[in-house]
Amino acid sequence: MKHMCFNDIFNTFVVNSYKLNLIIMEKSYFIVLLFLVSTLSIAQSKCEDADSDLLYAYSHVKSAYKSNNISHLKYYSNRSLEAFERSKEKLKACGCNSAYDLAYDGAKLLVHVEKANTYEDGRFYVKRARDIAQKSIVELDKFTILTNEEEELLTLESEKDKLEQLQNELKEKEAEIKAKLALQKEKESNLKKERLINTYKEAIANNIKTYNNILEICDCDPSTLADIKPKEEKIADKSVEEIKLLLIENIKGLTTNYLSRLDLCDE
Repeated sequence: MKHMCFNDIFNTFVVNSYKLNLIIMEKSYFIVLLFLVSTLSIAQSKCEDADSDLLYAYSHVKSAYKSNNISHLKYYSNRSLEAFERSKEKLKACGCNSAYDLAYDGAKLLVHVEKANTYEDGRFYVKRARDIAQKSIVELDKFTILTNEEEELLTLESEKDKLEQLQNELKEKEAEIKAKLALQKEKESNLKKERLINTYKEAIANNIKTYNNILEICDCDPSTLADIKPKEEKIADKSVEEIKLLLIENIKGLTTNYLSRLDLCDE
């Protein structure tokens, strides 16, 4: 008995430990998923800021290339250089390495413009920086599209996991309700059987009392009175229908026994 109790306790411990581990794993997964979504959102914001700086860099370097004198060329080149420098830190935080490398190269080229002695020398660096600025915007756009798709996928996975968790909770709740209903039905069935057993015993006792009273009134042999009783049977384990059939059978038996004893009184 002690061995069985220990097994029950051990099995309960194992099951509860398993459920606890599942809960911890689910919560850890949601935390990681939330962290990834949050990280992607921050990166997305940095990408948007970097995109704005690259557009400024491209716009200013185009103006530098279109300028007709070295003074304007250097002015717009410097403005473009500042925008490239601002974008570099944001691109690094954004995670777009290809656009970062291009911005780095573009800024490095524009540094030479300030030191250029002639308009043609400065324009040479500006032209290369202009092409790089355009490429950096394209690279960032491609990276942003992929990042948006990843974020959308993570969001969908998060919603799917929440839905599955809700479905599991509903299934557990359904199983719990079914178990309670089954227990309630069992209690009602047991109560109904208990009432039927009491009615059975009361009916048998009333019939015996009535038959014995009649036999006594008719001055029948008192020795016959003790014979009028049902067969002793265990009825607690029987079904409701079996108890009803047993009651009918015993009432018939009592009646037959009573009539036979009543016939003896006439002799």
